[in-house]
Amino acid sequence: MNRGRSATGLLDSPVTAAPSVPTMARVAGVGTAVTSTSYSQRDLLDRFGITDPRIRSLFLNSAIERRFLTIPPAGPDGQPVPEIQGELLAKHKRIAVDMGARALQESLKNAGLDLSQIDYLCCVTTTGFLTPGLSALIIRELGIDPSCHRVDVVGMGCNAGLNALNGTAAWAVANPGKVAVMVCAEACSAAYVMDSTMRTAVVNSLFGDGAAAIVVTAPEPDQAAPEGPRILSFASHLITDAVGAMRYDWDDEQNRFSFFLDPEIPYVVGANAERVVDRLLSGAGLRRSDIAHWLVHSGGKKVIDAVRINLGLTRHDVRHTTGVLRDYGNLSSGSFLFSYERLLGERAVEPGDHGVLMTMGPGSTIETALVQW
Repeated sequence: MNRGRSATGLLDSPVTAAPSVPTMARVAGVGTAVTSTSYSQRDLLDRFGITDPRIRSLFLNSAIERRFLTIPPAGPDGQPVPEIQGELLAKHKRIAVDMGARALQESLKNAGLDLSQIDYLCCVTTTGFLTPGLSALIIRELGIDPSCHRVDVVGMGCNAGLNALNGTAAWAVANPGKVAVMVCAEACSAAYVMDSTMRTAVVNSLFGDGAAAIVVTAPEPDQAAPEGPRILSFASHLITDAVGAMRYDWDDEQNRFSFFLDPEIPYVVGANAERVVDRLLSGAGLRRSDIAHWLVHSGGKKVIDAVRINLGLTRHDVRHTTGVLRDYGNLSSGSFLFSYERLLGERAVEPGDHGVLMTMGPGSTIETALVQW
């Protein structure tokens, strides 16, 4: 406490420092990218010669119209040529680096920044394993400063975008004035198994290729803040009773990795959504009715419906999520950023609006974040 003497020699009143305003990370820009070729669900059924009425019904009633995929050329029998695990890993590397680099450049463009200003790069993927990771490969591909700090988040699945954003935002807060970028690059075409089982059909009816990037910064006091929202807080919930309900593991029969989705997972996620969302909001003194924008992972029609019903949301509330599912399928970790991009395109956000970001994935885990414009 500082005390000074007045002209009379008496002590002045204590000088109280103004309360400090906590530094918060802000979203400065977002960008997305997909592969070059898209297919309707009927195109895919015909291309792979799938005639089983149960599987055809699964594809055609998925609320997905088109997905971007990278399918191998047809063999002598007219069917796409099978790919061994090594070929799939090579495909993942090629597609993920290409999409990730393009999404990153788009996010910087939208933030009014360039590659030379990146100080931290976090890359997220589950659809393939690389060493060195995507961060190193994208830094080399784009000529980013080799001294850039970097981290790779691998294997966390569809929820990983918010897990990584939590760490990226924390880095930005610890380094005011610097630029952090998170990239989610999922080459789901490199994680497919082709057989006649319903386990495989559920997965193959959902996923598409896509990458999304987000620029995060915590401005210094004398810096102008970006127009994007402040990232206020995160909340997470691990459903321990359903750890194996969503997984990516080795298939001995196919001699490759494959996804598994338990048919009950939409209802498990829905039943636990209220707990984590209410915890997220109560920390800020908010209720669900205070949230103007809901950006939920496009995990699948049943997942979206289960979350919507359990949280008391309208179809309008999740319009971006259902639109992304319709046009791209499930894009894994970057799906929620495709929804965020659509929200910005509407130009409907008002200063002071709150938004909730939500992702779901293996663990089974629900991740959430609270933002405010």
